[in-house]
Amino acid sequence: MDGDCGVLWGKVYHCSRVAAMVLKVFFPSCCSSAESGILIGRWISEQNSAVILAVVHFPFIPVQVKQYVSEVQRVTKVNVSVLGSWSNSKQEKEESLSEFLEDLGTIFSHEPWIQISKEGNSKFWSCSTLQKHSNNPKEEEIILVYYDQRKVMLSHLHPPLDTAASTDRKADDASKLSAIFDTVAKSKVLFMTDRYDDGPIKLTHWQSDGVEASIIVELLKQASVPACMLLTFLLSVISGICRSRVLKFWPLSFLWSKLSTCEQLGYRLQHLQVISSNKKAQNESQLMRKANIFVSLLIDVALGILLMSWLYRKNRIGHLADTLIPVADNVAEELQDLLQWLMGAPAGLKMNRALDQVLGRFFLYHIHLWISYIHLMSPFIEMILWYVGLSACLGLTMALCILSDIIALLTFHIYCFYVYGARLYCLKIYGLSSLWRLFRGKKWNVLRQRVDSCSYDLDQLFIGTLLFTILLFLLPTTALYYLVFTLLRLLVVIVQGLIHLLVDLIDSLPLYSIILRLCRSYRLAGSYEFPGRNFLTSQGCLWRAGDAAEEN
Repeated sequence: MDGDCGVLWGKVYHCSRVAAMVLKVFFPSCCSSAESGILIGRWISEQNSAVILAVVHFPFIPVQVKQYVSEVQRVTKVNVSVLGSWSNSKQEKEESLSEFLEDLGTIFSHEPWIQISKEGNSKFWSCSTLQKHSNNPKEEEIILVYYDQRKVMLSHLHPPLDTAASTDRKADDASKLSAIFDTVAKSKVLFMTDRYDDGPIKLTHWQSDGVEASIIVELLKQASVPACMLLTFLLSVISGICRSRVLKFWPLSFLWSKLSTCEQLGYRLQHLQVISSNKKAQNESQLMRKANIFVSLLIDVALGILLMSWLYRKNRIGHLADTLIPVADNVAEELQDLLQWLMGAPAGLKMNRALDQVLGRFFLYHIHLWISYIHLMSPFIEMILWYVGLSACLGLTMALCILSDIIALLTFHIYCFYVYGARLYCLKIYGLSSLWRLFRGKKWNVLRQRVDSCSYDLDQLFIGTLLFTILLFLLPTTALYYLVFTLLRLLVVIVQGLIHLLVDLIDSLPLYSIILRLCRSYRLAGSYEFPGRNFLTSQGCLWRAGDAAEEN
C-alpha cells in the first residue's frame, strides 16, 4: 500500500484513503538527509505506532545488525528492533534498490515492514507497509510525525529514568505519548555511536556527527571528583570551626549576627556544600538548583576578580583612601551645621532653649569624638582598604557586604544619634500616656496586663499635673531631634538596603535557568493536557497529530 506523505516542519500530512486502521510513524528530522539503509526503533503495538530512533547505512551484515540490536535491548531494556527500510535516492528511484529493500523484510521479519523513501530534494515522501506473513492484510492509513530527536531527548517531557515505569507498559489512551518519550529517553546508549567510531555499523541519529561535548564533559567529570573531595574536606573543617563553642561567646556571636560579611560567608559556605556534594540529584528541580547555584557563584567570583583588578590598577586604593578622610570631615561639618540650626529657631519653631542647648552640645561632643577617631585611624586606612580589596576574589557579593559593613562603621555616630533620640522620645511618650491615665482615674495593671480604675489623692494629682505639663512642653524639642536623626538613619538604611538588594539578586537569581530559557528553551519544556482534546505540547519538540485525519 503506497501513499504520498508530504512532511513540513511543524505540520503533519497523511495519506488520503479510506482505511480500517491508522499507523503512526514517528520519524526523527535528523535522519531526513541520511543515506539509504534500515530503520531501527521500537514498535508499540498497543498504539499501532512505530518510533524510529536511527538509520543503519549500507553496507552492513544482517547478523552484526541483529547482534547490535540485541545488545541495545539488553542494556536499555527497550524492545528495539529493525522496523523497516529507508531509501534516500539522489536520482530517480531504481527498481533494483526497491526490490532489495523489500527482500530485507524477509531477513529481519518484522510485521508490518515499514518502507519510507525520499527522492532527491522533494518534500513528498513515499510511505508504505508490507505484511507478507499475514493471511488477511489490512489496509492502513499512515501518518508520519516529523519530530526533533535532539529536543525530545534533552527536554523533560519524559519522566526520570529512575522513576519511569517499564517501557513496554500498556497504553490505555491511543494518543498518549509517554511511551514515545520514554523510548527516546532510554535509548541513550544507541546515541553514543557516531561516525567517528570504527565499528561495522554506521548509524544516523541526532548525535551521529559527534557526541555532543563528550570529551569536554568526560574531562570535567574526571577532574571534578578530586576537586569536590578536597573542597568537601575543607568545608567540613570550616563548618566545624563555625559550629564550635568559641564562636558562641558574646563578642564573637554578636559580631557574627550583626556583620553582613559573616552572614554572606555562611550563605556561600552552604552553597559550596551543595555544589561539592557527591550525592546525586534526586530529581530535575534539585539538578536545576545546583546548576543555578554554580552559575551564580561563578559569575559572582568573575565580577569580584574584575573589581579587584580595577581597584589595584593605577593606585586607585591610595586615591580612595586619600578621598575618604575629606569626605568624612565634610559629613561631620554638615552635621555640625545641622545641629547649630536645630539649636537656634529651626523653621521658625519656638523650642525650649535649655533642652535644645543640652541636646545640641551633647550631639556636638559626639561628632567631635568621631572626627578625632577618624583622624586617629587615617594612617591605617590605606592598608585596611588594600586588604579589604583582596576579599573581592571571593566574589562581588562579599565585597559588597564588606562595603555595607564599612558604611555601618563610618555612620555609627548617626546610629547613636538615632538611638539617643528614639529612646528619649519613647520615654516622654510613655510618661505622657501614663500621666494621661492618671487624669482619667485609670492605671495600668501589670499583673493582668490591662487598664483598671484607680482613685488618686490630691498630692498625686498635683504632681502628675506638674509632670504632664513639663513633658508636654518639652515634647516638640525632643520630637524635632528624633525626626531629624530618624531621617538621617533612614538615608543610611536605604543605601545599605540597595547594597543588600544587589547581593540578594546575585545570590538568588536563577541565571542558569534564564540562559537555558533563552538559548535552549526545550530543556525547560513541560507537558500539559486540555480536557476533551489530546495535544502534543513540548515547546516545539513535537506537534499535534492525533486529529490529523480530520484536516483532509
